[in-house]
Amino acid sequence: MEGDKIRQFFKKLIKDNDLRPVVFHSLRHSSTTYKLKLSGGDIKAVQGDTGHSEAAMITERYAHILDDDRRINAEKFEEMFYQQKRDAGSGSKAEELLSIMKKLQESPELLELLKGLMK
Repeated sequence: MEGDKIRQFFKKLIKDNDLRPVVFHSLRHSSTTYKLKLSGGDIKAVQGDTGHSEAAMITERYAHILDDDRRINAEKFEEMFYQQKRDAGSGSKAEELLSIMKKLQESPELLELLKGLMK
């Protein structure tokens, strides 16, 4: 199909559906962005889908997407790391769970009560 026909159809689609005007190539950009996010930053997989001959095109054009993910991952890591340090003073979560499991094993009545509360 000729490029002019695609552009005409796309403009009509936008007008008929009262959408924000964008150029057709914007769809390619959006698709690449979403694929990069959904793949967790798998540049080679996205490159294969988009047909870019060089992975550098993906990393240069969409680096801001990867930077956002890196920042979010760093925040999550920091939160988990420091949370574990705070929890270490009062016993770890694993120790707490083991203690609860032991109490449930030693007290069938407590186990039945907990099952009833969960319903």
